[in-house]
Amino acid sequence: MGPRLEAADIAVVALYFVLVLVIGFFAMWKANRSTVSGYFLAGRSMTWMVIGASLFVSNIGSEHFIGLAGSGAASGFAVGAWEFNALLLLQLLGWVFVPVYIHSGVYTMPEYLSKRYGGSRLKVYFAFLSVLLYIFTKLSVDLYAGALFIQESLGWNLYLSIVLLISMTALLTVTGGLVAVIYTDALQAVLMIGGALTLTIISLIKVGGLQGVKTKYMAAIPNVSAIIATGNFTYSSSCLIEPKPNSLRILRGPLDEDIPWPGFLLGQTPASIWYWCADQVIVQRVLAAKNIAHAKGATLMAGFLKILPMFIIVIPGMISRIMFADEIACIGPEHCMAVCGSQAGCSNIAYPRLVMAVMPVGLRGLMMAVMIAALMSDLDSIFNSASTIFTLDIYKSVRRMAPQRELLIVGRMFVVLMVVISIAWVPVIIEMQGGQTYLYIQEVAGYLTPPIAALFLLGVFWKRCNEKGAFWGGMTGFTLGTTRLILAFIYRQPRCDQPDTRPAFIVHVHYMYVAAGLFWISGLVAVVVSLITSPPDEEQVRTTTVWGLRNIERVPIKDKEEMHRLTEKSHCNGDGSIHKEMPPDVRNERSLDGADVKLLVPSTDHDPATPSTETSPATTPAERFGKGKIEMIREEEGCHVNGVTSRCMRILDCLCGFKEGSQSAQNDVQDDARLVAEMLYEPPKVKLFLNVVLSNPALN
Repeated sequence: MGPRLEAADIAVVALYFVLVLVIGFFAMWKANRSTVSGYFLAGRSMTWMVIGASLFVSNIGSEHFIGLAGSGAASGFAVGAWEFNALLLLQLLGWVFVPVYIHSGVYTMPEYLSKRYGGSRLKVYFAFLSVLLYIFTKLSVDLYAGALFIQESLGWNLYLSIVLLISMTALLTVTGGLVAVIYTDALQAVLMIGGALTLTIISLIKVGGLQGVKTKYMAAIPNVSAIIATGNFTYSSSCLIEPKPNSLRILRGPLDEDIPWPGFLLGQTPASIWYWCADQVIVQRVLAAKNIAHAKGATLMAGFLKILPMFIIVIPGMISRIMFADEIACIGPEHCMAVCGSQAGCSNIAYPRLVMAVMPVGLRGLMMAVMIAALMSDLDSIFNSASTIFTLDIYKSVRRMAPQRELLIVGRMFVVLMVVISIAWVPVIIEMQGGQTYLYIQEVAGYLTPPIAALFLLGVFWKRCNEKGAFWGGMTGFTLGTTRLILAFIYRQPRCDQPDTRPAFIVHVHYMYVAAGLFWISGLVAVVVSLITSPPDEEQVRTTTVWGLRNIERVPIKDKEEMHRLTEKSHCNGDGSIHKEMPPDVRNERSLDGADVKLLVPSTDHDPATPSTETSPATTPAERFGKGKIEMIREEEGCHVNGVTSRCMRILDCLCGFKEGSQSAQNDVQDDARLVAEMLYEPPKVKLFLNVVLSNPALN
C-alpha cells in the first residue's frame, strides 16, 4: 500500500470544501431572487466560458479519473477515441439540437419527446430508461469510483467509504439550483485541469517524456517470479500480463476486443449522440446560455477541452502501469484480490495510486478534494434529476391526483431505494469488463441508448416520423437491448485462469456491433411504422424540427434603455401596481441580483379543438414540482390566500423568490416569439467567427 494523506493534505481538503460552500451559498443567494423556473435553467444568463467549463466538469468526474485512466493502463491509447468523438458531437449539439430545443421552448428531454410526438407513452418510456441509466451507469459507478479514491488515499474499507460519500453529499449539498452548480463547476474545472496537468508534467518527467511513455509502456510487465515469492499466488499463462501489441493505436482492427473501428463509428457514436445531445444533465447546462451564440461558444470550448483527457487522464494511467506494473498488471485472480479487492483486475487503481506516489504534499489533498467535490456534485444532480423524473413522469402517471406532499415523500424514498440498489450493484461493476469501469459504462449504455438516439435524430430531421413509429421503434430496440444486457450479466466473463464457456455470440460479438444493430433496427422500425400510419400534425413539427428553423425570424436585441415592458410589481412591493421593468441584461449590469430572467415557455397557439397531451406550456414539470413545494410550505406555515397576499406569504416570496404569473396568455405568446427570435439571433461577425473556429479542426 502506498503513501497516505498527511495533515497538510487534509487541511487543504477542508479549506477547499469551505470555499465551495461559500461560492455555493453566494450563488444560492442570487438564485433565490429568480423565478421558480429560473432555478432549473439559471435564468438563461450564463456565458459561454462558464457553461463550457461546466460541461467539461459534468462529463469528467471521478468515474473518468478512475475508469479512463484504468483503461489507459490496461489497453493503451484506444480509450482516448471517446474524447475525440465527443469533440465533434458537442458541435452537433450546439449547431443543430440546441436551436431546435430553444425554438420548441422545452426545458427537459422527456418534454421534447412529448411535444414532438404527442402522447405520454414515449415520455414514460424515456423517463423509465433514464432512471435505469442513472442507477446502473452513473450513481453506482460514481459511488464506486469515489470510494476507491478514498480507499487508496486513506486505506478505509470500500463500503465504509461509500457511506461516507453519501453522508458528505447530504451535508454539503448546496440548494441554489443550476446557478450554484455551474459556478462551483467552473471553480472545479480550473482546479481539476490545473492539478491534472501538474500530475501529468511531473509524471512525464519521471518516465522520460512522451517517447519514454511509448517505449516503457510496452515493457511494463510485472515480475512474476518476485510476486510469487512474496505471497501464496499462482500464475496461469492464460492471464495476459503483457501490454497488447496495438496498445499505441487508437482505432483498431474490426475484431479487436477493446475498440473495433467499425463498431466504434457505427455503434458507439449513436450511444454518444444520446449522451451529448439528449441527456438532461448536458443539455440543461447549454440551455442556460444567454443566446445561441453563447451556446455554440460553450460547445466549442467544451469540445477543445475534451482533447485534454487524453493527456491528463489516459497517459497518466499508462504511466502508472509503468511505475507500478507489479500492482496494476496483477498476475492472477488471487494476486489481484490481494492488491485491490477485485479478481478481474486492478487497472482502476492506476490514477489514485499515481496521485499518492507522485504529487507533493498539499497538492495530493487538493486533487483529493477536487475529485470528491466533483463526485458530490454529480451525486446531487443524480439524486435531484432521477427523483424528479420518477416522481413526475412515472409515479404521477399512475397516481394522477396524488397530493404534493405524497409526491415529495415518494421522491425522497426513491432516492433511498436508488442508493441501496447502487451499493448492491457495486460488486457487479468491479467484475464486469475485466475490471475496467469505463468500458462497463459504455457497454451498458450501448445496449440501452441507441434507440433513444434514433428517436431524437428522426424527430429533429424527419418531419414524417410520428408517435406510433417512434414508440414501436423505441420499444423494439429497448426489448432487444435489455435482453442482451441481461444475458451479459448472466454470462459474466470468467476468471482469467478458467476456461471461457460462454455462448459464442456473447464472447465474439462486440457490444459496439450490438449497439449499431439496435440503432439501425430501431430507426428502421420507426420509419416503416410511420410510413404506414397517419403523419403527425403540423403543430407537432412546426417548432420541433430543424426545418422549422428556416421560417423563424431572427432579430437582434433592441436598445437596452428602450427594451422595457409593463409588468406587475413583485409581492415584496405589496401594492400590485404597474411599473416599468428593465430587461434582464440591463438589470444584470445594474444589480448583483441578475438571475431574475423570464424564461421561454412553449407556444400555446395550437388548435383549441385539438386535444393536447402535452404538459401545459405555462407550467413545466419542473415548475409544477417547485410550485408544489411552495404551496406545501405555505400550508405548513399557516399562510392562507384569500384574494390578497398575506404578510406571511410576502415574506416567504421575498426569501424564496417565488413569483406568480401575472401576464395574459396573449402577452406571453408575443413575449415567447420575441424571446425565441432574440435567442436564435447571431450577429454576422460573431456567426462568421464561430463558423471559422468550427471548420478549422476539420481543415487541419
